[in-house]
Amino acid sequence: MDIYVKPKKKASIVGKEHIAVKDIADVFAAPDIQKRAEGVKLLTTGSRDEVRLLSVIDVVRAISSALPGHSIVNVGEMDTMVSIKAKAPKKRPIVTWIKVALVSLILFTGASTAIMTFHTDSQMGTVFKQYHKIFFGEEVEKPYIINIPYSIGLALGIVVFFNHFSGKRLTKEPTPIEIEMAVYEKDAQDAVIDSLSLEEERKKEDK
Repeated sequence: MDIYVKPKKKASIVGKEHIAVKDIADVFAAPDIQKRAEGVKLLTTGSRDEVRLLSVIDVVRAISSALPGHSIVNVGEMDTMVSIKAKAPKKRPIVTWIKVALVSLILFTGASTAIMTFHTDSQMGTVFKQYHKIFFGEEVEKPYIINIPYSIGLALGIVVFFNHFSGKRLTKEPTPIEIEMAVYEKDAQDAVIDSLSLEEERKKEDK
């Protein structure tokens, strides 16, 4: 009987004494065998927060020991980064709101500074004056008839680009920020896995 195992790339474990196969992987097999395979214990957690690396070999070895005579097929990741927390973190809404406010202030200030700097470097104000003179035959210091629609268009362009407005998604496509965060998270996970792998190799060499 084949047991198909699909380990995750990252798993978060909170407040558990033991980590079982079902905590880090999806399992498919006959119902009775699947239930037994999902309950196989892989390791015991300590009393402190830590990050551990579990290889698919560890999963195969544990299942083979508990369910001998079955073929185990890996259809997922080769290594799983397991983030272990002894206790669930306390929710602090005030602290969260303060962080959100600070990050929003920093992002708004940085974005507005970047936009103003771009317009200054490209002499956008002079360009608008020239546009006003060309189309309306009059040279003015502040061509509001161009500045105001441009400002509205700039705001709408930002909303469309980031695919969000007032907490609502405009389309089902991922936003640029979500894509960048996904890429960053993937790179961070790969870096942690590589670091843990090197640490495991050093421990084996020391033995």
